[in-house]
Amino acid sequence: MPRREDIEIVRTLAAEIADVASLPAQDEKRRLWRALNSLKPERPMVMIDQVCWNEMNIGDELHLRCTDPELRGYEDWLRRTLYQRRHFPVDMVVEPFVRVPKAIRNSGVGIRVAEETAVTDPTNSVVGHMFMNQFETEEDLEKIKTPVVGHDEAETERRMAVAHELFDGLLSIRADGADLNLSLWDPISTWMGVQNALMTLADRPEYMHRLVARLTDGYMSMIDQLEDQGLLCGQQSLIHCTGAWTDELPAEGYCAEKPRTKDLWGMGLAQMFSTVSPRMFNEFEVEYASKILERYGLVYYGCCDPLDGKMREVRMIPNVRKVSMSPWVNQDRGAERIGSDFVFSRKPNPALLAWDNFNLDVVREELQLTRDACKRHGCPLEFILKDISTVRYEPKRLFEWARIAMEIAEAD
Repeated sequence: MPRREDIEIVRTLAAEIADVASLPAQDEKRRLWRALNSLKPERPMVMIDQVCWNEMNIGDELHLRCTDPELRGYEDWLRRTLYQRRHFPVDMVVEPFVRVPKAIRNSGVGIRVAEETAVTDPTNSVVGHMFMNQFETEEDLEKIKTPVVGHDEAETERRMAVAHELFDGLLSIRADGADLNLSLWDPISTWMGVQNALMTLADRPEYMHRLVARLTDGYMSMIDQLEDQGLLCGQQSLIHCTGAWTDELPAEGYCAEKPRTKDLWGMGLAQMFSTVSPRMFNEFEVEYASKILERYGLVYYGCCDPLDGKMREVRMIPNVRKVSMSPWVNQDRGAERIGSDFVFSRKPNPALLAWDNFNLDVVREELQLTRDACKRHGCPLEFILKDISTVRYEPKRLFEWARIAMEIAEAD
C-alpha cells in the first residue's frame, strides 16, 4: 500500500482540483466549446497543450513529493493542471473526475522502431530522430501483424481500487479505455524514415499500397476487437489537444459499458505528406484513412501537415468537423476553402516562443492575421498552441502568449 504521506499529498491536490472543477466557469467553457463544435461559435476558442514542462517549474510548483511511482503519476497530472489553471488557463476545462486507464493488452502491429537519437537538452523529451529503413523487400511486408487485444481485468480492478482510495469524496472515478490515434503514415515514417518512404512512394507505388493496406486492415481489426470487448474510451474532453465537447455525440443506442467508434471523435493525419501532390495525398492517404474514419461520429483531421492546398481532398474524408491549419499554411487560402463548413483549427507557430528575444508584437500580429482571415470567410476558429519544445526557460513567455490570445479571441 502507498505511504499515508503520499496519499495525503494527492488528496490535498485533488481537493484543489475539485474546487476548481465546481466553478460555473467550467460549464460556461463547455458550452462555448459545444457552440464551436456545432459550427455556431460565439467567439474563437483557445487551448494550449504539449508544453515543455521541464522548463516550467517556477516557485517549485511542479516539484513532485510522492515516492510511490503510481501516485507520482497522479501527482504530476494534478500539479500540471493546477499550474496551467493559475498561469495560462485560456479555454481549458477542469473536469470533476479522474480517468483511470484500463489495463489493455495490445500486441501491436509487430514492428519496433529502429533509430538513432540526438539530444540537445537532456531534461526535454523532444529529441532528434534518424530512422532506419525496415521495409525494402516483399518479405518485409510480412512484418506487419494483426494486433491482438485483451483486457487484464484484475489489473484494472487494482488501479480502480487505488484511485478510489485517493479520490473518493473529492473526484469521481472513470475506468477509461483506448482513445486511438490511427495515423497511417506517421508510424510508416518511423519504420522507413521520411526520405526513404517518399522515394518509395514515387519509385514503387504498388509496394507502398500493399504496405498501407496491410496496416489499415490491422487497424480495422484492432477497432473491432476494442469495440467487441468494451475497451474503447468513453466520452472525450479533448481530441488532438482541442475541446471535444459536443451535443452530437454519443450516437443513438450508446452504452457506456461498450462504447463504439461512432460514439467518439476520431483523428487522422499524414504529416509526412506535407510535400506530396493532392493526387498522391488522395491515392495513398484519403482512400485508406476514410475506411477507418467513416466509422467515427466526428473527425479531427490534420496536424503539422499544411492542408490549405488539399481541402478538396480533405472534404472527401467522412465525418470531418475540424481541420488543422498548421504554421505553414496560406491562411487566407485555407480560410476561403474551409468557409463555414469546418472549424479552422489554427496552430500558431510555437517557434515564436523560442526566439532569442520574445516579441509580443509579432505574437499579436500572427494571431490577429488568423482572426481577420477567418472573419473574412466566415470560418469557425480555434487557436491551438502545441508542440512547444522550449520557451528558453522563461515560462512567462507562455503566460504572455495566453494573455494576448485571449484578448484577441474575446475582442468584438
